[in-house]
Amino acid sequence: MHIVPTSVAIQQLCTHIGNYMSLPANKTSLLESFFDQRSYAKKELLLTEGQRCFEKFFIVKGCVQLSYLRQDGTEQTLDFALENWWISDFMAFAHGGISQFSIRAVERTEVLAISAAHQHALLEQVPELHAYFHLMFQRAYAASQMRLRYLYEFSKEELYLHFLRHFPAFTQRVPQYLLASFLGFTPVYLSELRKKFVS
Repeated sequence: MHIVPTSVAIQQLCTHIGNYMSLPANKTSLLESFFDQRSYAKKELLLTEGQRCFEKFFIVKGCVQLSYLRQDGTEQTLDFALENWWISDFMAFAHGGISQFSIRAVERTEVLAISAAHQHALLEQVPELHAYFHLMFQRAYAASQMRLRYLYEFSKEELYLHFLRHFPAFTQRVPQYLLASFLGFTPVYLSELRKKFVS
């Protein structure tokens, strides 16, 4: 992990914020001092399960995986995040608690990181961002609810086809074994499904 200049990344974040709300131009310049931009190599950890979580991450470029270790020692993937998505152990982030999850770069990834303390200070100076962060959390929670429904309602084939239709970018960027973990499949079963629908 190394630090890289932030100006372009902050502009990307400001553009993303602007997609959801109007932020006064004189306040966008305040954002840069509250964020750190970092670059992570493929497979490098942004957050480690069992350690305290003090930050959340806005993905500037790349892809990351949220996972945890099951009791049998296998890794279970719960989520991915691509450009312009936020990710963290949100429960632990709020109070610097022990993370229940790891976040790992699937490919070379650049992020903007903000600590809970810096977010609190930022919101004091730019209270308009309360609405933005609330909406981002609401969207993430809604996506989790829908994924749970699909896991209970769809067959394995339906779940795979739904994923292909709605998230094609992931199938190009996420290794097959991680996609299998996310969908609750074995890599062998996922390979069989892919052969079935390609042929």
